[in-house]
Amino acid sequence: MPLVNFSNLDFDQVKTTLKDYLRANSKFTDYDFEGSNLSTIIDLLAYNTYITSYNANMVTNEVFIDSATLRENVVSLARNIGYLPRSRTASRASVSFFVNASNITPRPSTITLQPGPVAATSGSFGNQSYVFSICNPVTRPVIDGIANFDDIILYEGTLLKQNYTFTSQNPNQRFILPNIGVDTTLIKVEAGTTNQKFRYSYQDNLFDITSDSKVFYIQEVNDERYEIFFGDGVFGRKLQEGEEIDISYIVSNGEMANGVNQFTFSGRLTYIQNDGVHNVTNGISLLTTGSSGSGGEEIEGVDSIKKFAPRIYASQNRALTASDYESLIPAKIYPETESISVFGGEELVPPQYGKVFISIKPRFGDFLPNLVKEQIKLKLKKYSVAGIVPEILDLKYLYLEVDSKLYYNSNLVGNAEEVSTVVSNNAAKYADSSDLNKYGARFKYSKFLNILDQSQESITSNITTVQIRRDLRLVTNSFAEYSVGFGNAFYIKSMDGYNIKSSPIRVAGLDFDVYLSDVPDSNRETGSLFLFSIPSLNSTSPSIIRRNVGFINYTKGIVTLNPINITSGKLKDGQAILEISACPKSNDVIGLQDLYLQLDISNSTFEPIVDEISSGLDPAASNYIVTSSYHNGSLVREGGAVTVTTTATGTSRTSTETTGTTTNNSINTGSTGATSSSSSSPSY
Repeated sequence: MPLVNFSNLDFDQVKTTLKDYLRANSKFTDYDFEGSNLSTIIDLLAYNTYITSYNANMVTNEVFIDSATLRENVVSLARNIGYLPRSRTASRASVSFFVNASNITPRPSTITLQPGPVAATSGSFGNQSYVFSICNPVTRPVIDGIANFDDIILYEGTLLKQNYTFTSQNPNQRFILPNIGVDTTLIKVEAGTTNQKFRYSYQDNLFDITSDSKVFYIQEVNDERYEIFFGDGVFGRKLQEGEEIDISYIVSNGEMANGVNQFTFSGRLTYIQNDGVHNVTNGISLLTTGSSGSGGEEIEGVDSIKKFAPRIYASQNRALTASDYESLIPAKIYPETESISVFGGEELVPPQYGKVFISIKPRFGDFLPNLVKEQIKLKLKKYSVAGIVPEILDLKYLYLEVDSKLYYNSNLVGNAEEVSTVVSNNAAKYADSSDLNKYGARFKYSKFLNILDQSQESITSNITTVQIRRDLRLVTNSFAEYSVGFGNAFYIKSMDGYNIKSSPIRVAGLDFDVYLSDVPDSNRETGSLFLFSIPSLNSTSPSIIRRNVGFINYTKGIVTLNPINITSGKLKDGQAILEISACPKSNDVIGLQDLYLQLDISNSTFEPIVDEISSGLDPAASNYIVTSSYHNGSLVREGGAVTVTTTATGTSRTSTETTGTTTNNSINTGSTGATSSSSSSPSY
């Protein structure tokens, strides 16, 4: 009887299979497999089979990039499809200082800051000291006895050098950098003879490479180290026998040095005099920090490699579809991308053919500087298809505000404050999770309710309502048209109106606060906007001041204000804004296209309520406190209008924030984005 096939890796089942095989053999009739010495042999065979099967399974898993777990294997598989994982990135800071050369005789014409360490953290930062260096010399002229070194960019880490001599006699010669934590973007390579060396540039593809191109390539090898290799005479210049290779690079601590802002000088300054190089040791001022350390990050993780390597391969180094842009920009153009959203102009109403709209959330900060935007668009040119114009939009937040009533058993917790604190902390963790804080995010209502219920054992249930909010920047003291898109349909609570809420504003011709609200049309799809006032925040007796000041589309979630002269609004970050909130039709809120979804904990409430039934205080539920499942509250948002902080002159400027609409003299920048003239401000 042959041994039957089996696929289960369980030890006991393997052992049982072996016993069944032996029992079927006449030579082992009447054997006691449990008590005899043969049991030990069967155990050994079962263990051997089990371990062999496990190893075979793990080896098979490591062959495919989706199932591989070891970094070396994932990197090797990514290398096969032309993907180089992002290296550790050094934190960058800028400093300024000056050198008083009046005591140097004769006075030098220039002073040079040599490559290597320039500054060190004064004291320690996070219980650790850091060194910041430069890769290339910086020379400044001496004017009136002073050499000014302004806005010198420093990189956290130590500058190291490796020297090699190429020999064709060793076919296995490799140029491997021995250190871990190398920032590959700062690698500098020179090769040639002792008397003449050429600077080589890094290349990540074979486009426009000739046999004479002085380029080098990089690949990650074992233990997060990097290997430098050169052309073969066809794709890049081939090294010649005996040529020297000088490689300099910075080994950094990645994100650990982010936030460093106090430095002491530790660099080397020199000047040339009488054909000799002399050091400057006196007259060096204190360092002034221009920007603190930022931009440092760790080496790309295994999960990220698995995500981007196949996508980069699929894009074939060309940006044609939206997914191509979403893969190329974080991986090859702007590694500091935390989240990205890309959509084509054909998705807009009316469509804008030939354009692709890109919205990027950087890892540090909320907005991309204009210079970075231009650099990204410039780098995209070698990937983009002719005729496709990329437009980079500013970040636009869609805020979520929740109001939770938390019912709890008072017998299982000391006080209500403990319940509220634990729930608030867990909600804050969810607000910082990967479910939100990205483009294309979705607020999962049922998951959030479960997080609240599981926060504390005393919580028996919760009633949670959701509101969505956009903050619209105002162009004060000037007529402007505004339109803001929420990317989610609005819920109509009442056909009598007051379905949306706003913060207060002041309008030209009125010396009191007014608020914005709506009244639906009979089709329940559109409606009109009006301005009203109230005697107090909690008042339910509004007075309508102006009708038909704009219109609202409940289905698309668009609020549009006709040209209006707003003189002031609520102040946020020094900017007058108008907060507009509404109840979404679905509690599962999405961040459509260029909207960046955020749970605003500061404007959310978590109110604990004693569950008198579960607590045994009111078993008959005679005095049970009932909470509405629908959002109620006042007619307006809190916060008074402020004095004018920004002004604009003229009457023809427009500032619009639109979802699928355009206005005259405006440029449409996205279905949930802003359309505005050059002088207006977009929303947050």
